[in-house]
Amino acid sequence: MARASARRPIVRFDVGGAASRRPDTVAAEEPLEIRVGRRPIAVTMRTPGDDLDLAIGFLLTEGVIGAASDVRTAQLCAGDNAPNTYNVVDVRLADGVAPPSVDPTRNFYTTSSCGVCGKASIDAVRTRSRYPVAADPVRLPAAVVASLPARLRSAQPGFDRTGGLHAAGLFTAAGELVCVREDIGRHNAVDKVIGWAVRASRLPLTGHVLVVSGRASFELTQKASMAGIPALVAVSAPSTLAVDLATEVGLTLVAFARGATMNVYAGSERIAER
Repeated sequence: MARASARRPIVRFDVGGAASRRPDTVAAEEPLEIRVGRRPIAVTMRTPGDDLDLAIGFLLTEGVIGAASDVRTAQLCAGDNAPNTYNVVDVRLADGVAPPSVDPTRNFYTTSSCGVCGKASIDAVRTRSRYPVAADPVRLPAAVVASLPARLRSAQPGFDRTGGLHAAGLFTAAGELVCVREDIGRHNAVDKVIGWAVRASRLPLTGHVLVVSGRASFELTQKASMAGIPALVAVSAPSTLAVDLATEVGLTLVAFARGATMNVYAGSERIAER
């Protein structure tokens, strides 16, 4: 059912040469409505595929659930569209799990560019994790950490086709790739990875590293913390709030990880030179 990319006609201009018409492969972007007990709680613009992982990961990182046992069922639904697009996921919570409160002051709407923008305030996303990362004793060899962005890049078939998809990858401390997901939204790619881990009953993700293409934002740092991931590695820059949150919760934050160099903004005690 995945529609990760599509072909669109373009006009190609080469300066000094003739223009030509041809099809090009473009990353797909469609809305996904996440429902809990048939009640809509969020809409996110995402690249179709791994939608159940995305919905479960979103609910985990928003603090609605904390483990696979909190979910009774999760299924793709037809929604109201014709023809059928299956752009709806409905999650049924287990008995005893409180449903999320749909409060107008806390808007769950997210977009592919910035999941935090729809929140009423930064305080709304400072959800306390069930899996504190500060006590995680994992040690990460610097050479292994520096190699992870390249390993992630080599596992991005969608980016190779479109040039327009972000990626998130879950690695062991030894550098083994456990799970990778792509999406037009970086935060969606992270939710897909975390949702996969929830459904596989692998939480908390102690001793693991989350690697993301692009920057490290507050939201991605919060998502890593919520899943019990002790280290986040980004290819480009971090934000001030990402650094502050990583410091606050005891998470190792690495950014500008390119080639043989990287900057460690928080939790440098986990990085071993050898």
